[in-house]
Amino acid sequence: MFIMKLNPLLNALILSILLCNCGLNTKKEQKTPQYEKGSFGYDLRFLQTKDSVIVLKNGDAQVIVSPKYQGKVFTSTANGLAGSSSGWINYKALSSDSIATHINAYGGEDRMWLGPEGGQYSIFFKPGAKMVFDNWQTPSGLDSEPWSLISKDRNSVSLKKELSLQNFSGTSFKVSLSRQVKLLSTDDLTKNSGIAVDTAIKWVGFETINTLTNSGTECWTREKGTINIWMLAMLTPSESGVVAIPYIQSEEKDPGKIATTNYFGEIPADRIKIGNGILYFKVDGKHRSKLGLSDKRATTFAGSYDASRHMLTILQFTKPTTNSGYINQLWEIQKEPFKGDVINSYNDGPLANGTQMGPFYEIESSSPAAFLAPGESLTHTQRILHFVGDESKLSLISTKVLGVSVDQIKSAFTK
Repeated sequence: MFIMKLNPLLNALILSILLCNCGLNTKKEQKTPQYEKGSFGYDLRFLQTKDSVIVLKNGDAQVIVSPKYQGKVFTSTANGLAGSSSGWINYKALSSDSIATHINAYGGEDRMWLGPEGGQYSIFFKPGAKMVFDNWQTPSGLDSEPWSLISKDRNSVSLKKELSLQNFSGTSFKVSLSRQVKLLSTDDLTKNSGIAVDTAIKWVGFETINTLTNSGTECWTREKGTINIWMLAMLTPSESGVVAIPYIQSEEKDPGKIATTNYFGEIPADRIKIGNGILYFKVDGKHRSKLGLSDKRATTFAGSYDASRHMLTILQFTKPTTNSGYINQLWEIQKEPFKGDVINSYNDGPLANGTQMGPFYEIESSSPAAFLAPGESLTHTQRILHFVGDESKLSLISTKVLGVSVDQIKSAFTK
């Protein structure tokens, strides 16, 4: 009633001021939260500027999947947007307008690749090329081309890719790849991994079901070579980062070596420890090195611990009890190309010329060699789980799955 009695011009002025104040309050309420680099929120915002990424979400547990970038799971969080981002992301490569030679290392904590990388059946070297880094080239369908989105819902997404390949020996392949990414529930975790999580522990887990199909007209054979599914998890290194891989202790008189440790030169003794059924590997992103365990030695689990983030990571994968052999990935002509490793771990570091792709580290798993007739398929499933919280509670998980406590892992290279 008071405003109506005032001069019309004064009424308009008061109304204008009130509207402006309302606008300011609205802007304050809608202010976009800022997230620190290394957080999931920071990585989500960055990736949303590069692709229409898909976020699978169950409360604070979230996973980012990208069809444009080869169907990768880029990263995940156990603690929502402000929580630590689990995967390694190459901001520089993603910000570039050009396609790099050798590899476009965009990052991602779960990507589907194919092997072999080296040997006479390699799909990373052209026929007859010397197996050195300058000649190494990742197939574009695994490296820089988008994948097709087939379906999605709140907790899962399915993707597909068709590609043609040629190996070092000149054999051609027509390949169909498909994969489903699924965010795991607590029931899934207990059922599939046998892990019961204390309510005080925050966690995120996802499963990828990866299928390789021979879409050509020729059989894939030992004589001409074949391929396999190769899963890689690119993760962020730290000074305190240690990979822990349990292995089968053989009772044979001549059991052979426990691990392949010379992929890129022998791993220095202060970076690897092997004994009593567990292998420790320092993953600080400062020395380029790689190791692997064969079918006779590998279980179906591997893990790592980052004491700086109180994060325990577990990788679980399928390993058939009977198989046709695993592909040898070494960069050399091989006497036994189908006696390779099931599980690998890689620590990034400077190349001879001083340049470096990362830093990052990887935990990898492989399917058996795919000797498929036209139309036949092979499937390899991998799960990645991250647990964050009190070390005593994390130790219950690591002891059950890996056979060692968190304290044993984090002190492996400090004693």
